[in-house]
Amino acid sequence: MSARLTVVQLLPALESGGVERSTLEIAQALVAAGHRAIVVSAGGRLVPRLRDSGAEHVALDIGRKSLLTLRHVRTLRALLQRERVDIVHARSRLPAWIGWLALRGLPAQSRPHWVTTVHGLNSPSRYSAVMASGERVICVSDTVREYVLRHYPDTPRGHLRVIPRGIDPRAFARVPGVDAQARAWAGAQHPALRGEAPVLLLPGRGTRLKGHGDALTLLADLKAAGCEACLWLPGAREAGREAYIAELEAEAAGLGVADRVAFTPPTDAIARAYAASALVLQLSRKPEAFGRTVVEALGVGRPVLGWAHGGVGELLRTLQPEGAVPPFERDALRATAQRLLTHPPSPPVTMPHTLLAMQEATLAVYAELVH
Repeated sequence: MSARLTVVQLLPALESGGVERSTLEIAQALVAAGHRAIVVSAGGRLVPRLRDSGAEHVALDIGRKSLLTLRHVRTLRALLQRERVDIVHARSRLPAWIGWLALRGLPAQSRPHWVTTVHGLNSPSRYSAVMASGERVICVSDTVREYVLRHYPDTPRGHLRVIPRGIDPRAFARVPGVDAQARAWAGAQHPALRGEAPVLLLPGRGTRLKGHGDALTLLADLKAAGCEACLWLPGAREAGREAYIAELEAEAAGLGVADRVAFTPPTDAIARAYAASALVLQLSRKPEAFGRTVVEALGVGRPVLGWAHGGVGELLRTLQPEGAVPPFERDALRATAQRLLTHPPSPPVTMPHTLLAMQEATLAVYAELVH
């Protein structure tokens, strides 16, 4: 792209999560390439990091599920005209509807190009269909592409582009085996992780869909089989999720593993947490669109154990098939965990899913439209 572009990305907020991280990564790539990056959201703790990259933030609460949110259509339309925006890139359903309506009110000859990214496998509906409406529809995995074609068959195949999320290899540097210093750091932070027992790590926000219950059951089953371990759940403890944590703590006590589980807030040192772990778990009960945890953990060199469905199953089949378990087969999960702990497989020699590859592919999609 030789001409300087102005690209607006739309999402509900900039607090945490994979969608938010991808938004920042594309904003950073745009600025580095000499373009102008604007993000429209309700704001959040990641806004300073966004601005530090040279991108701009416009505060509009376009993700609130209320009819009042429609008042932002006119404001957004005025922004698109005033800033002479070239591309609007929507990453979530309600912001996408606001963006779509804003664009419909502009003259066709001066209307910005429209891009959507399908980050999740949402229930098919007319509401969700807006995510398949882009001139280009970015799918974060082949699983997502198949989902779009199955549920929205009118979507032109030529509009779809599969661009997996990627990691920065410098941020997730390969570590041969469990890192002793990282393991000691984890134990010093959380009493349940003290000692020499292998750490099972399941990063994920505080919702039962992330498979925390399955992880607790696995820990108890390993203990019953004579395999001592401890479990770290960074992200499970969140404001507003106290009742859920209480449920999990009661569950852990009932299983006899309460003293071996650390329920903690998210960690900003996730690569170090991977390095401290003997096995990383990806046990989402609902099939995920991608499964960045798998790529991050394998990048550091840690084996991954996960349910073989959705994007996680797709990644494991390609990168580490030894860790894929048929969904919700408890005995197979325990047996596979023991095997991976005893004989960890060699990590992939190279990691195809890099941050740079994702950034370059996304900017190439923008270039397709403006040229």
